[in-house]
Amino acid sequence: MAVSRMRRVNEVLREVIGDELTSLSDPRLNMVTITAVDTSPDLRSARVYFTVLGGDDARDDALEALAKAHGVIQRAIGAETRMKRTPTLRFEYDEAVERGLRISAILDDPEEGQR
Repeated sequence: MAVSRMRRVNEVLREVIGDELTSLSDPRLNMVTITAVDTSPDLRSARVYFTVLGGDDARDDALEALAKAHGVIQRAIGAETRMKRTPTLRFEYDEAVERGLRISAILDDPEEGQR
C-alpha cells in the first residue's frame, strides 16, 4: 500500500478515535490525547498511541478505560470510515512527550543529564 495512503488512513483513524473519546462519559478519559495511530499494511491491526496528564496512576486508569471503551471506539471507526474491515486496536502509552521533556531539561541544564 502506498505510504501516502497509509498516512491518510492513520490520520483518519486518529481523528475518529479522538472524536469518539470526547463523546464518552468516562472521567478517566478526560485528559487523554491520541497522539498517533500506526496501522499495519494489511489494515487488520492498529497501534493507538496516547498521552494523559498525570502520573502513572492516570496512565493506568486511562489504559483501563480505553480497553473498556474498545468496542465503542471500534464501532465508531466502522460507522465513520469506508474501510472494508476495521483494524483491531491496541492502545499504547506514548512516551515521546516525557522523553522530550527530559531532553529539554538536559538542554536547559547540562548538569542535569550527568546525574
